[in-house]
Amino acid sequence: MFGTRNLATIALFAAMWGVLNSIFAPVVFRMTGLPILCDMVGFASLTLAVWLVRRFGVASMVGVIATLINFLFNPSGVHFLGFTVASFVYDILARLMGYERAFGKPSRITAYILLNSVLSAAVAGLIIGSFLMSPEALVRWGGALGWSGLHAVGGFIGGFVGAASIAALVRRKVAR
Repeated sequence: MFGTRNLATIALFAAMWGVLNSIFAPVVFRMTGLPILCDMVGFASLTLAVWLVRRFGVASMVGVIATLINFLFNPSGVHFLGFTVASFVYDILARLMGYERAFGKPSRITAYILLNSVLSAAVAGLIIGSFLMSPEALVRWGGALGWSGLHAVGGFIGGFVGAASIAALVRRKVAR
């Protein structure tokens, strides 16, 4: 189903997400109290992997592998399970949108990627806020829906980074 280049792409972006998230996201979260970096790295990684491979299952595989890597470096980071589910949501939405339609024209790339990233990140935030955080911690952010909104902002930024990266690669003719 997936060739060696596709598997290498999946492994590369999963490793990038898992390692950067497990090392830097906790530091940024402790400094700011905002769950933005994990979304930025995650949805930029998912976007680039799906753009390069354009097959169903890519985002899910990236998410599962990134989760395993995250648990290797940060065994107590159970919140990452929300991102695992979000990667499945990203995969389903990318399939429903259609890869060629979503990645055809530059204006479509940005619109589809941002929509997919925001919705998927909101799902991650909702899962994390509803099941993996204490209610006392959520009071500051307006509950699980507020937490979901914060993740959606991170998903928007990550989707924008992914779309900008794709635009730069296409412009420099480093196409997939």
